[in-house]
Amino acid sequence: MLKLGLTGGIGAGKSEVSRLLTGYGAVLIDSDRIAREVVEPGTPGLGAVVAEFGPQVLTADGGLDRAGLGAIVFGDQERLRALNAIVHPLVRARSAELEAAAGPDSVVVHDVPLLVENGMTGLYDLVVVVDASPETQLDRLSRLRGMPEREARDRMAAQANREQRRAAADVVIDNDGPLEELEPQVRAVWERLAERAAAGR
Repeated sequence: MLKLGLTGGIGAGKSEVSRLLTGYGAVLIDSDRIAREVVEPGTPGLGAVVAEFGPQVLTADGGLDRAGLGAIVFGDQERLRALNAIVHPLVRARSAELEAAAGPDSVVVHDVPLLVENGMTGLYDLVVVVDASPETQLDRLSRLRGMPEREARDRMAAQANREQRRAAADVVIDNDGPLEELEPQVRAVWERLAERAAAGR
């Protein structure tokens, strides 16, 4: 098994790289998706969040009010740490379960948005960073996602900068250009990964 940590700044195109790698045969473990699953209604995770932050973080139908919770923790490091102390261990445990279920020759891609920020590079055999310029990130967030420019800039500023991510990378995938320039890069990375996994390295 080859364990790959995949990361990139918001708007860099990491999700598209994940999609391509999955299409080639990788086993994808998406940290964001798992983080949502572990706080679904009826889960111990949601119960712990409510115990910490109060019932005001619930929607009328008993789900997690993500926007409301985000407003509480955004910009408040102490409250954010409290939330992470609940969610991160649950995400790690579920990720370990999914990884254990993959075959011994698998390439397992851990899609982790805050991999660099959380000092997780040592958990993987390789770290792949999807890289785009801040100008490209901002354009994608505003034009494709409809995000207000101020919000986009705030979200980008809350993450590691481009230089920090690139410094942590074993492989950098340049995604400043159009989609047709991305696919050959990802295919080339996949071929290297598949060879390493088959060789048991």
